[in-house]
Amino acid sequence: MSQAPRRKPRVQKSGDQLVSPEDLVRFYKDMLLIRRFEEKAGQLYGMGLIGGFCHLYIGQEAVVVGLEACSEEQDTVITSYRDHGHMLASGMDAKGVMAELTGRRGGYSKGKGGSMHMFSAEKGFFGGHGIVAAQVPLGTGLAFAHQYSGDNGVCFCYLGDGAVNQGQVYESFNMAALWKLPVVYVIENNRYGMGTSVERASANPDLHLRGSAYGIASEAVDGMSVEAVFEAGQRAAEHARSGKGPYILEAKTYRYRGHSMSDPAKYRSKEEVAKMRSEHDPIDQVKNKILGLGVIDEDGLKEIDKEVKAIVTESAEFAQTSPEPDPSELYTDVLIEA
Repeated sequence: MSQAPRRKPRVQKSGDQLVSPEDLVRFYKDMLLIRRFEEKAGQLYGMGLIGGFCHLYIGQEAVVVGLEACSEEQDTVITSYRDHGHMLASGMDAKGVMAELTGRRGGYSKGKGGSMHMFSAEKGFFGGHGIVAAQVPLGTGLAFAHQYSGDNGVCFCYLGDGAVNQGQVYESFNMAALWKLPVVYVIENNRYGMGTSVERASANPDLHLRGSAYGIASEAVDGMSVEAVFEAGQRAAEHARSGKGPYILEAKTYRYRGHSMSDPAKYRSKEEVAKMRSEHDPIDQVKNKILGLGVIDEDGLKEIDKEVKAIVTESAEFAQTSPEPDPSELYTDVLIEA
């Protein structure tokens, strides 16, 4: 039996048309799945079924969905702790992701990694990393592996506006530029590193320019528009894949919730959040375009929403019924002999 593809078929841009109406529907469904999944995760956290830290991706869905549509079978993804959306976009099963959040045996890391530390080599997803910016040198290493093996792969390495000020980021930039590694550094600028605005933390808030000292090509993009992200992602991936070296893509996005579930987000006004939701929501933008093009009517969109909710409900049920790890699991996956 043939093995299922690791990722969904890549969206192909044709002529002046950014994406087809069918691909818009796919984007809508993928973003909606992330939104509903994260809402359910927030509910389970409030019920005490998810322990530890939990950082939700609500509001930023367009970034990872747009970029995943640019990826190819052999590509890899690595990110920080706001990672559930990246897992789902990479094709990881919602049941396994939710089970890991609740610390159950059916999770991707057997219930031992939780929200911040789950992986799927099968899907090319290499974490989920809890230490700020720790994923950047690792992503650079993944890019080196692509170059070394000659598989024409690209590593999509995600980091936040807070992580971009860490020193190891620039060591990675230098090495990637020096060796022309196939990596796209995606800075998800959601405007707040924990509770500190980017203007208060960065001398130059144009974060995509941070690689200019190393000659790294870059651009900023509207991270609330999945089509804009997709178009910029095409350019970034092609640049890295063609041997021209790394590319920095700053996606200007916004998170609706606090930094984590324990953050009341009092450092910004309710009016600011409401304005972003009403004027720039990535899912609503695509929904309105789909309706305007007549691709699907309101009833069709309700069916998609129903289908997505069923997936999320099933994942929550699986997570709550999956057994907890056996205590012996404390001693597994600690050491690997190579």
